Amino acid sequence: MDARDIIKRPVITERSSDLMGEKKYTFEVDVKANKTQVKDAIQEIFGVKVEKVNIMNYKGKYKRMGRHAGYTNKRRKAIVTLTADSKEIEFFEA
Repeated sequence: MDARDIIKRPVITERSSDLMGEKKYTFEVDVKANKTQVKDAIQEIFGVKVEKVNIMNYKGKYKRMGRHAGYTNKRRKAIVTLTADSKEIEFFEA
């Protein structure tokens, strides 16, 4: 898999914004990607040093639309911790 296929998008929430102060960044990643692939992809795309990666899986929610029912897409989220001497990742250009 290509690095841009592994990392889908950054997750921007109030909690993830608070974690950015501790050099922890949250990304939505491909459901088939493992920790090593996520680490390599982040280092390749952003040019930073990754210390560790934590991954969480989310099941799809059951939804109904009239008489049709099904599940939303399952997701995988990764929290990436950078090393102390690594530079920051800039999501918002000031």
